Amino acid sequence: MTSEYQKDQILNVLKLANELGGVTATVPAARVATALVCYAREHNLSRLVIGRSSRHWPWRSTLSDAIEAEADDLDVLHIALPLSTPRRHSRPANATHCAPVIWSDYAASTGICVLTAMASTPLLGVISLTNIVMLFLLAVVGVALRYGRGPAILASFVGVGLFDFFFVPPRFSFAVSDVQYLMTFLVMLAVALVIGQLTAGLKAQAESATERERRVRGLYEMSRDLSAALMMEQVGEIADRFLRSEFAVDSALLVADDNDQLQVMPGARAQVDMGVAQWAFQRGEAAGRGTDTLPASSCLVLPLKATMRLRGVLALDLSASLPISLERRRILDTCASLLAISIERIHYIDVAQKSTVQVESERLRNSLLSAISHDLRTPIASVVGLAETIRMTKPAPSAQQQELLDSIFQAALRMKSLVNNLLDMARLESGAVHLNRQWQPLEEVIGSALEACSSILDERHVQVHLPADLPLLHIDAVLMERVFVNLLENACKYTLPMTPVSITAEVAADKVIICVDDQGPGLPLGREETIFEKFERGSKESATAGVGLGLAICRAILHAHQGTIRGLSREQGGARFILILPVGVPPSSTPIEMEA
Repeated sequence: MTSEYQKDQILNVLKLANELGGVTATVPAARVATALVCYAREHNLSRLVIGRSSRHWPWRSTLSDAIEAEADDLDVLHIALPLSTPRRHSRPANATHCAPVIWSDYAASTGICVLTAMASTPLLGVISLTNIVMLFLLAVVGVALRYGRGPAILASFVGVGLFDFFFVPPRFSFAVSDVQYLMTFLVMLAVALVIGQLTAGLKAQAESATERERRVRGLYEMSRDLSAALMMEQVGEIADRFLRSEFAVDSALLVADDNDQLQVMPGARAQVDMGVAQWAFQRGEAAGRGTDTLPASSCLVLPLKATMRLRGVLALDLSASLPISLERRRILDTCASLLAISIERIHYIDVAQKSTVQVESERLRNSLLSAISHDLRTPIASVVGLAETIRMTKPAPSAQQQELLDSIFQAALRMKSLVNNLLDMARLESGAVHLNRQWQPLEEVIGSALEACSSILDERHVQVHLPADLPLLHIDAVLMERVFVNLLENACKYTLPMTPVSITAEVAADKVIICVDDQGPGLPLGREETIFEKFERGSKESATAGVGLGLAICRAILHAHQGTIRGLSREQGGARFILILPVGVPPSSTPIEMEA
């Protein structure tokens, strides 16, 4: 029989093992050896470490012998206890925590024995003493079921005494006329003690099983409700309902936002110490009451550890409750794990919904852009053609009319360029563009781009430095020309007239690195990647013409060629766009000999 002090010592050892990173378990079983072997089998363990008992009864087998009898394939290591270790059943003088003795239960067990004796007195002479003994044994069983082990032992001794005093001749005396009754007393006492012990043990196991079943049912209902939750507020409400029903404590759920700042969910009942909560979240460890970290706090804070990251903390107000035992702490840890998994599931549901909405929005926008571009190309081409026709009519337009026609013509060309950009962007993102990739020299592509931009370059000097050993590139010449045209147009828009633009290239391993530099104001700080998004411009309030599609088209074309593009600001001033293209393996130029 284990005392309350011994139970506290065992729980303290288990708590220390948990704090040191060990895994503990409480396994109910009739025999210790059976429980250890079953646990080892379930967890695929091959070695057991047990303490060596300081005392051993000759007629009882040791724990290691019992384990060997049930599983001879397990290695059992004995750890000797130090000589200064106190006896197992000794209790220090300063130990004050012990289970209170309920004297009313002992008084009730004595009263039940007395009532049994009074009820059996009229039966004396009617039934044999053996049957009367059965009545006393029945009383012991009832006491064990109702009051537990201690009162059942007392009932065993009181029942033997009352049976001897009132029923065994000579009556009303503890003297025994027949020596055979001594055997009856011993057997009755032994049977009563055994029955009381077994009954009390079964009662304790039944209560423990009922408690575990209730907790498991509570966790099951909680997990079922969490699986149907779609909002953080529902998770907090479910957690609060479970904790109030199981532990009768107030709680608060704190969830981390995108900036790792804890936000208290609506419906929180507990007053949270944000310092303790933030410490537990940053360290990923429990803190507050019942732990070794900030134990003066009235709250117990448990981190919510999910698969990918910490999702928040769970705070419990324990100011008006008893300390949480190890078994209940396990339930709380399980509750925290379920909450973390549910919060992470809701987070990824939100991410999936936002991604779906974004994809559908992009698809709808591309469809609209494609439709609008197709509808605008014909009237814009008509405006350009009509402006050209009017300029060539006879007699020639006047100077004022010629100026207006030039303005119309230039505006129509700009509009045509914008519509082409919209259409190209829609095609590239929809995957409708099929690359016509050929092995092309980079010099020709850059030369074609310079020729196409001759009207906007004016007297601007473009410096092109290409190495002589530059390999052929497997590219779509038309699309790559469009990339250089867009970059040159950007340089002309955002730099002063007459400032030079340089284009350089070099071979690095299996890649060709191309740099397009200008001497303008450079790229906006912190937006070096953002400017490659659709409809993004260097400055939102800029008066420079354009809708912010040129760089987005460049990136889409480079990605289609398995390349990359990025921008940065140069230290000496200006912007630099870096294009990286794979070299590839060009076809062999060796002529094939034909057979005669």
